[in-house]
Formats: sequence, structure tokens, C-alpha cells
Amino acid sequence: MRLEKRAITRDMVISSIDNMEIIEEYLGDKYLPSYLLLLRYKSIYFHILIAIDVIEDNIRIITAYIPDMKKWEDNFKTRRKRK
Repeated sequence: MRLEKRAITRDMVISSIDNMEIIEEYLGDKYLPSYLLLLRYKSIYFHILIAIDVIEDNIRIITAYIPDMKKWEDNFKTRRKRK
């Protein structure tokens, strides 16, 4: 899985599910409604983009990454305004 290349392991994702927070919703995405989540594992904050497939009853991880502080506020929830 490419998550490891971004320094995010499966264990980090699984261990952080209980403290996840939806920070953006993309209900009109082309194929499935998707959500950007903020998760924290120990002192590491990271984002996961998931898609919800209600018909097939599953959740798909689209991508996961550690937020770039140039693009996100210190709370990791708010995008910085473009200058």
C-alpha cells in the first residue's frame, strides 16, 4: 500500500479511527460521496480521503497524507487562504 511511502502505516490508520473528525464533505463527487478526515496518531496528524459506498456497504480509502503546513492552518482542519 502506498500509505507506507507517505510514512502512514495501516496500524496508524486503524489505531486512529476512534478520534477521526470529518473536516470536509464532497457529497457530489463523481462516483461516490467522499469525506476528508483528520486523524491523530500519537503526535502525528494526518488526513485521509475516503469514499462511502452505501450499496456495497464499504468504505474506500482514496488517499492519505500528512498535511502540508503551507496549505493548512495549525489546527490541520482549515485550508490557508491563497495569496
